[in-house]
Amino acid sequence: MSGHAAGNLRGSLFMVLAMAAFALEDMLYKSVTLALPMGQGLVLFGVLGMALFTLLCVLRGQPPLVAQMWRPGLLLRSGFEVLGRLFFALALAFGDLSTTAAILQALPLAVTLGAVLFLREAVGWRRWLAIWVGFFGVLLVIRPTTQGVAPEAVFALLGMVGFAGRDLATRAAPPSIGNLQLGVLGFGMVILAGLVLMLAFGEAPSLPSGQVWGLLIGAALFGVLAYHAVTVAMRVGQVAVVAPFRYTRLVFAMGLGALVFGERPDLQTWLGAVLIVGSGLFTLLASARAARK
Repeated sequence: MSGHAAGNLRGSLFMVLAMAAFALEDMLYKSVTLALPMGQGLVLFGVLGMALFTLLCVLRGQPPLVAQMWRPGLLLRSGFEVLGRLFFALALAFGDLSTTAAILQALPLAVTLGAVLFLREAVGWRRWLAIWVGFFGVLLVIRPTTQGVAPEAVFALLGMVGFAGRDLATRAAPPSIGNLQLGVLGFGMVILAGLVLMLAFGEAPSLPSGQVWGLLIGAALFGVLAYHAVTVAMRVGQVAVVAPFRYTRLVFAMGLGALVFGERPDLQTWLGAVLIVGSGLFTLLASARAARK
C-alpha cells in the first residue's frame, strides 16, 4: 500500500472514530440534562474537558494559557464558540438527538457560504446550487409552518451558525497556538456558555449524583477523544478523502437516538438529512478539486 493510501486509510478511520465519539458525547450530555439543569451540566462538562486538555498540555510541556488568546481574532472565535455551544446545548436538551445532528450536518455548507460572504472566496454555480439544496434539506428537517418553527429546531440552527463562525474565525488563530491550547480555550468557552444558561434560567447549583458524574466524565472523555481523533485524521490523510467521513456522525447520532431515547425520525427528516449530506459531500469534493487546480 502506498504512503498516500495508507495515510488516507488511517485518516478515514480516525475521522469515523471522531464522529462516533462526538455522537456519544452528545448522547451522554443529553442524558445529563434529564437529571441535572442543562446550564450546570454544561459548566461541569466544560470544567472536566478543560482539566483534561490542561493536563495534556502539561504532559506535552505546553502552557495551557498564552497571551495570544486575547488577540481579536481568537476573541471573535471564542464568541462564536459560546454561541454555538449555548444553542447546541439547548437543542440537545429540548429536541431529538437525531434531528439536532441532521441540522448540524449543514455546517460545511454554512462555512462555505461564510467564506464567500466574508473571506471573498470564489465559488462556482455548481457549489452555489449544492449550498441551496443543502439548506432546502435543513428546511425539510426544521419544517417551518405558518405558526413558526419549533424552538429546538431554531436552537440547533443557531448552534450550527455559531460553530460555522468559530470554524471561519479559527483561520485567524496564530500558528504559535497548538491544538491542545485551542482545546483548553474551547472548553473554557463551554464553561462560559453554561454560566450564561444558569443565569438565564435561574438555575440554583445542586450536587450531582454519582450516576450523573459518570455521565459527565464519559462525555468529557469522549469529547477529548473526538477532538484528538479529528485532528489526527486531518493531518495524516488528504482532506478530499477524509473530510466526507464527517457525515458518519449523523449515522451514529440517529442510531444512538433510536437505541437510547427511542427516537424514530419520519420520512421528511430522513429526506432532509439525505439532501444535507449529499450536497455537503458534493461541496467538499468540489472544493478539493478547485484547490488542486
